[in-house]
Amino acid sequence: MKKYEVMYIVNANLDEAARVELIERMHAILTDNGATIDNVNEWGLREFAYEINFMKQGYYVVTKFTTDSNEALAEFERIALINKDVVRHMIVHLDEQE
Repeated sequence: MKKYEVMYIVNANLDEAARVELIERMHAILTDNGATIDNVNEWGLREFAYEINFMKQGYYVVTKFTTDSNEALAEFERIALINKDVVRHMIVHLDEQE
């Protein structure tokens, strides 16, 4: 099993209920495609270094997960790119040493 970390930024203009529902939906994409979520760390609202799509801040979420399926990665990537409430995302493969 390979370990990954995904960091994504949620639109800060969402209310709390919509934000929680979006985060649960994004995590469900991973688990529905064979991944197991190891750790979720919500950094909360942070200022951007520069404006992104006329936004000055976003809600940061960092999730560590384990999977052997490339389908989980591909589906998360696909949904993150088309969902207008996910401002940015990045998936990183973690080294075995961690």
